[in-house]
Amino acid sequence: MLIQAHLGYAQLHRLELSKADYDLLSAMTEVQRPGGEVNASQAELRARVGLSKNRTSIAMNHLVERNIVLRPEGRYRSYFIHPYFAGYASQEEMEDALREATEAIKAGALPAPALPAPQRHLAAVPTRRSA
Repeated sequence: MLIQAHLGYAQLHRLELSKADYDLLSAMTEVQRPGGEVNASQAELRARVGLSKNRTSIAMNHLVERNIVLRPEGRYRSYFIHPYFAGYASQEEMEDALREATEAIKAGALPAPALPAPQRHLAAVPTRRSA
């Protein structure tokens, strides 16, 4: 059993996640390796939580956009749960990883978990007037 970092989970409510987002993150948390590495396809994760293919893709995009899940380039079926949300094999490993993650965020080498970008409502877009 892994020790979960509470630093991120205590703030999840601020990131405006949907139920599907939470479900997918939960499935990823369940299959992660210590440190947050997840080697599972979206189809495998989808089967664990019973989401449709489209809903799983949308949920994964939300998690990636908010930097809760990090997607390494060039690696198929591989994701990393952000260190603030990942599980660890020991208290010491968790403390070291959180300290390193905080330093990496300050240095700009790791993105911090973020709120979604504000959505513009169509009413705010000016309409064209014909001459």
